[in-house]
Amino acid sequence: MSRKYIDCREYPSQMNCTVTIFADSDAELLEAAVQHAISVHEHKDTPELREQLQKAFREERRRAA
Repeated sequence: MSRKYIDCREYPSQMNCTVTIFADSDAELLEAAVQHAISVHEHKDTPELREQLQKAFREERRRAA
């Protein structure tokens, strides 16, 4: 199972946020990302925000041993 993440550095903002959030499931990542977007970036929890966040999910690249 690969982990997924979302990285604020991919979306420049006035505050230059450098937070990256990792999780093992889409549901867990989405909830953490929504809470971050609300508390730090002052977004509203809307279906549109959740859709945008899900589109920004990336899969972690595993390093070769």
